[in-house]
Amino acid sequence: MLSTMQPTPLLISTLLRYGTTAHGRSEVVTWTADGARRTTYAQVGEQAAQLAHALRDLGITGDQRVGTFMWNNAEHLATYLAVPSMGAVLHALNIRLFPEQLVYVTRHGGSEVVIVDNTLAEPFSQLLEQLPAVRQVIVNGPVEAAVLEALRRPAHVRQVHDYAQLLKGRPTTFDWVDDLDDNDAASMCYTSGTTGNPKGVAYSHRSNYLHAMAAVATLGSTQADRLLVVVPMFHANAWGYPYAAMVSGSTLVMPDRFLQPEPLATMIETEKVTGGAGVPTIWNGLLQYLDQNPHDVSSCRMLMVGGSAPAPSMMRAYQERYGIEIIQGWGMTETSPIGSLAFAPAAAEPGSDDYWSYRTSQGRLVCGVEGRVIGPDGTEQPRDGQRVGEIEVRGPWITASYYSNGEESEAEISAMAEKFDDGWLRTGDVGSLTEDGFLHLTDRAKDVIKSGGEWISSVDLENAIMGHPDVLEASVVGIPDPKWDERPLATVVLRAGASPTAGDLREFLADKVARWQIPEQWAFIDEVPKTSVGKFDKKRLRQRYAEGDLSVLRAD
Repeated sequence: MLSTMQPTPLLISTLLRYGTTAHGRSEVVTWTADGARRTTYAQVGEQAAQLAHALRDLGITGDQRVGTFMWNNAEHLATYLAVPSMGAVLHALNIRLFPEQLVYVTRHGGSEVVIVDNTLAEPFSQLLEQLPAVRQVIVNGPVEAAVLEALRRPAHVRQVHDYAQLLKGRPTTFDWVDDLDDNDAASMCYTSGTTGNPKGVAYSHRSNYLHAMAAVATLGSTQADRLLVVVPMFHANAWGYPYAAMVSGSTLVMPDRFLQPEPLATMIETEKVTGGAGVPTIWNGLLQYLDQNPHDVSSCRMLMVGGSAPAPSMMRAYQERYGIEIIQGWGMTETSPIGSLAFAPAAAEPGSDDYWSYRTSQGRLVCGVEGRVIGPDGTEQPRDGQRVGEIEVRGPWITASYYSNGEESEAEISAMAEKFDDGWLRTGDVGSLTEDGFLHLTDRAKDVIKSGGEWISSVDLENAIMGHPDVLEASVVGIPDPKWDERPLATVVLRAGASPTAGDLREFLADKVARWQIPEQWAFIDEVPKTSVGKFDKKRLRQRYAEGDLSVLRAD
């Protein structure tokens, strides 16, 4: 029996229309060197229409890719809305990738037009000679003559446009393409490429739409919220915030390039921010700043954290000192990205051990995401919160494959296929699931330390070490050991003026982890290297150790 319901497609254009009309007075607040620049959602809608007309004139007539090389700002939001709504595909380029990775991603994705922020125009100009498919460049903001000339230099670049001038005088309405199949691609993101080349994920209109609805329902955002979106718009759809805001009407505070603790604290105070989203390193830096430089952050009730697990000590510090809940989310580029959110159940008494066990987990899988645990022998494990294995997931906003442009080698195609298991995505994360859907990760499969036939969680060790009051950051990697196969090496960043020894830190861990898991080898470093999306880059730490570039101390 068929239903009687209308088969309306789930399209980004629907979110655009709703957000820019029903919530037309909500704002995008873009931070500048002179403070806040304000754009209403209604004005964003008009700008999106003008941009769509301009892109049509530049030859974007179908599902061609339009790239962005931009910070988080109002113009980037207008592009997020305009490009998929006109039937093209948004391709947000990760500005923090290594140059060779950026060239690969831009070429592999097939971007023909790229919109570039003026403060990023000079580094982008250095890539253009290697991007023969890019024929039009649009620059958001004024640039120096030398940079403009560098952008125009490659023979394949037909024109370089000023964003404001290109849009000036164009109609502020557009006939958005409403006859798309909602399974058509709306946008693309690439993984950070920690092993091999980055892999492309093509999100559909349907997946983005459903993800936005789930994000609003789970996070509970409303028109009264003012959300500080620090997570970059080039990273996994900015965790869905741009499209979710069209549903909820929440004002978006966009930091542009001002990502340091001082301006972020000012934004929270002056814009009365109620929530935000960013990686742990961002919020850890803000915490240290607030402790030394008091600001009124009483408006903020929640900061969402993703990318890597936040240290429980940081979560408790925010809650106890500032009344701000750190809400951990788990996901990846392949999951759009929200897979789970760590809200404690109502039955858990705030502050109790039970409460914090929920809060420091990766959270409950959100409605729509199914998960299972696959053991080392390839069999599905019980969801008892104890059995550990690789986490596999599936759902309407989880990719079923990686994007292929037909130029991959057989080895690359095979490697991409290995990430999927009979309709399930193999996440590469190791952990357990409880009967009520809470996810507890112990490590990435490639980072778990195999010592004497037992597994040691590098994440658990890092969190325990970062609980020490003198430790700012800690990252743990496995290093070869002739007796035990591998042993943990702890690399530690101390707070300014602090001087605990490796022995002091070992003693601190004595009642927090099993004795046999405590590292014997330690290295004190100035900063933990990080990936393009702010995760600890353990590959670089292992390389530094192998090359003898770490001063390792032994403390048994």
